[in-house]
Amino acid sequence: MSIAQTVTTSFKVELLQAVHNFGPTSPNTFKVALYTAAANIGPTTTAYTTSGEVSSSGTGYTAGGNTLVISQYPTASNNTAQVPTAFISFSNTSWANASFTARGALIYNDTASGNPSVAVLDFGSDKTVTNDTFQIIFPTPDANNAIVRIS
Repeated sequence: MSIAQTVTTSFKVELLQAVHNFGPTSPNTFKVALYTAAANIGPTTTAYTTSGEVSSSGTGYTAGGNTLVISQYPTASNNTAQVPTAFISFSNTSWANASFTARGALIYNDTASGNPSVAVLDFGSDKTVTNDTFQIIFPTPDANNAIVRIS
């Protein structure tokens, strides 16, 4: 199986169809679900799936993942190459008292019908936590680093 970090292809199309609303007025609810190395998520992932998701049985993880807080509503500025770039970002999120191994994550829209995908996160290797806090730290919300950028 594989996990490939990317904004999903379906997300790009759905932006033009007005499926996703990142605010600032009445934004959709976005979530992040965690996946094991057995998951097969990447550019062709169209929606949240339970296949390969971290177990929720006694692990401190709840199926479907955490609700994300939008920390940077849609905005635009030039990146370091002076290319105008639109971007959004989320606040860091965590699971307390967790005991599991995760290899990646899927950001998806929990408001829209069918839970459409936004982006896949690849942690680079298995990340294991034992009775501790598992945290996803999002990059700086700017035109060069924000988790979702369009240029």
